[in-house]
Amino acid sequence: MHPSNETLSLFPDEPVPQPAGPVTPIYLVGMMGAGKTTIGRGLARALGREFVDVDQLIEDRCGVRVPVIFELEGEAGFRQRESCIIDEYTRRPMLVLATGGGAVLSETNRRMLAERGLVIYLRARADDLYQRTKADRNRPLLQTADPLGRIRELLALREPMYESVADVVVDTGKMSIARLVQKILPMLDACGKTVPSSPLLPPWQKQDCS
Repeated sequence: MHPSNETLSLFPDEPVPQPAGPVTPIYLVGMMGAGKTTIGRGLARALGREFVDVDQLIEDRCGVRVPVIFELEGEAGFRQRESCIIDEYTRRPMLVLATGGGAVLSETNRRMLAERGLVIYLRARADDLYQRTKADRNRPLLQTADPLGRIRELLALREPMYESVADVVVDTGKMSIARLVQKILPMLDACGKTVPSSPLLPPWQKQDCS
């Protein structure tokens, strides 16, 4: 039994849980620091769905943090693992999936995301992204003498790719996570995108991502 829309939240800043609705999976794209993980968790809780963070899943499977993977395998090795995870998990319905900031660099990833679910681009200004990530040492691409400059470079490169796959664009700004989730929920209904459920997709062939 789904919770009623009239159920009061125990926490005033949290959205009231909603019925799960269609099976169309939801994918979050955007720069590092845009809020994909925190907003994704909030959306999953509000919709009664499973939440998966691609970077976290890669770390769990490898047993090491992302910077170590970059150090041992380079960015190319990390991106291969990322694509394997995206291919595997975009075949599942009823999911909220937070992708890594660079996932859209791959044309194959962009196609999978656009064809298999509803894509939300969480947009943020470079200065805000810098403030949110400047103390995070788990961002190998930002370990430079000028991290803000690097963020601006990455944003200029990636933004057209984020926009090309996005069904919904949300400016994160200074809003709280709870309010952003409340803002996004009606946008999902308005979008109305549906995709074939996972059984209609070709069977996933396990790849060597070890």
